[in-house]
Amino acid sequence: MSELPIETSQQGVELDALRLLLRRLRVTPEQLLAQTTQPVTMPTFDEYIKKVSAAVPEGSRRLYSTYWRKISEQWGHRRLDEPTPSEIRQLAEHVKRNVVRRRNARGGRSAAEHLISAIRCLYQYAVADQLIAQADNPAARVAKPRRLDSTRRALPDNRLAEIIYVAGTTGDDPDLDTLILRLHIETACRRGGALALTRADLDVEQCLIQLHEKGETVRWQPVTPTLMQALLDHFDERGGEEPTDQILRYRNGKPITYRRYDYLWQRLGKHLSWVAAQQISIHWIRHTTLTWVERHCGYAVARGFAGHNSGRTIGVTATYVRADLQEIAQALAELTGEPHPLAASTVAPPQPPA
Repeated sequence: MSELPIETSQQGVELDALRLLLRRLRVTPEQLLAQTTQPVTMPTFDEYIKKVSAAVPEGSRRLYSTYWRKISEQWGHRRLDEPTPSEIRQLAEHVKRNVVRRRNARGGRSAAEHLISAIRCLYQYAVADQLIAQADNPAARVAKPRRLDSTRRALPDNRLAEIIYVAGTTGDDPDLDTLILRLHIETACRRGGALALTRADLDVEQCLIQLHEKGETVRWQPVTPTLMQALLDHFDERGGEEPTDQILRYRNGKPITYRRYDYLWQRLGKHLSWVAAQQISIHWIRHTTLTWVERHCGYAVARGFAGHNSGRTIGVTATYVRADLQEIAQALAELTGEPHPLAASTVAPPQPPA
C-alpha cells in the first residue's frame, strides 16, 4: 500500500485544525458561506472634504479650509484612492507657484506645507474610517518642505512704545485697541486665546484668566490687578451679561473678531512705516514678552509663561524643571512692576528718574 503524498497529508492536517477552530468558535461552514462582504464605496474628494470638515476642531477647519478648496478645485471629482504621492507633490508645487504674493511671502513654502498637512488630515480620517489601509496612504509618503526660521523677533522698548502710542491716539476705538495690546503684552497669549476669553474665564480674586488656545489647550495665566479691572470694566460698559459672553467687544456690544486685529495692524502700518515694511503682527508681541521673561526669569519660566509645558521637544527633564503658577506670577510682577496676589514676593513699582 503506497503512502499519501506529503502535500495531501499536510492539507488534511490543516483542514482538521480548521474544523477544530470552527467548533471552538461555534461557527459552521454554512455561516461562513452566508457572510457576504459589502464593497467599500470610495468617496470623492468633494464628498469626503465635507465630512471631514464637519469632524475637525474649529481651528483646524479654519486653517485647512483654504487648502481643501484648492484640492476640491483640482481633484473634487476624483476618488480618494486615485492620487499617487507624485501627484500630491505636483499639487503642492502648483499651490506654491500660484500663491498670492505678499510682502512677507517666502516663496510659497508655507502654502505647500499647509496643502500637504490638509491632505494628510483627509487621509488620516480615511484610514480611521477603513476606507484606505495605512500602507496605501499616499500622503504619508510625501515629505513637507523644510520650515524656514521665523523672521519674528522681540521688539525693542522704544518700538513697542510707538505701537502703544499710535494705537491709543488713532482709530475709531483706541480704548479697545490699547486693551488688546495690554492683554497680549501681559500674557503673551495668542490671538485665538484673547478672542475666546469670556467672563467665566476670569478669576478676579486671584487675578487669573483662563486661556483657550490652539490644539484645544486650556491654561490659567496671571494678569495684573490693573488689567483684570480693565477687562471687567470693558465687559460691563459694552453690554456683557452672561458668563459665556466674550470679553472683548465693540462699542455697540458686538464681540470682536479676527478682523479687529487686521484693522489694528493695517492702521499701525499707515502711521509707522517699519510696521508695514516688516509685517509686524500681534504674534511679535508674544515674542517680545516671552523673550523678556526668558532673559530675566529663565527658560523654564518662559515655557510656562508661553503655555509650552508639554516638554515633548526637550526631553523628560522638562517634567522636573516645569515652572509653577506662582513663578509665572512672579515673572509678570517683575515685567510690569505691579504686585500680583500669587507672586512669591512683593515687587516694588519702578521709581521715576530723579
